[in-house]
Amino acid sequence: MATNIGKKFIRIDISSDTVCPWCFVGKRNLDKAIALASDQYDFEIRWHPYLLNSSAPKEGVNKKDYYRSKFGPHSEQMTSRMTEVFKGLGLEYNMSGLTGSSLDSHRLLYFAGQQGLDKQNNLAEELFLGYFTQGRYIGDREFLVEAARKAGVEGAADFLEDPNNGLKEVNEELQQYSSNISGVPHFVLNGKYQLSGGQPPESFIRAFQAASNITA
Repeated sequence: MATNIGKKFIRIDISSDTVCPWCFVGKRNLDKAIALASDQYDFEIRWHPYLLNSSAPKEGVNKKDYYRSKFGPHSEQMTSRMTEVFKGLGLEYNMSGLTGSSLDSHRLLYFAGQQGLDKQNNLAEELFLGYFTQGRYIGDREFLVEAARKAGVEGAADFLEDPNNGLKEVNEELQQYSSNISGVPHFVLNGKYQLSGGQPPESFIRAFQAASNITA
């Protein structure tokens, strides 16, 4: 990839699940870091699938009930914590609606990436916004198509119609990028420098510096 003269190139591979709140936090903080460092680096961002719950029901279940059954009494504390974290990002954490299988959203992210990495990145933002701040269900076809349209992705409805579209590619990426990690978000810079979690912008900027000095 060609870079602007004087700028270093950084490829960022992100393993993420669209139902992971810390993945949204990590994305927003990465966005801030990129904005601060855009005069020094050219960035290429690629999103890869991770399934926090590969057996999550496709039809969706009540989000609050699901978290209570999974985390017990800690679920209220977790919700309070995320509410504060999101507030710090200027967002309102919304626990209404359903949760369930995120597989279709990963198929759609793969499809978006075929049309351009900017569209894929924009789609990730729209999916996170809808699910975490508007109570939209990540498995709802109407929501997925709407998010794709906002991100400039064409042909989403037809693509999602066939459940096999993108499935092979998602499974290959799960194996390649997610099989050796234990949690998300997980970031790999220039194929070597790694960091995990909802890192603050400063951590990303330090990672840019470290990754840009790595030689193959």
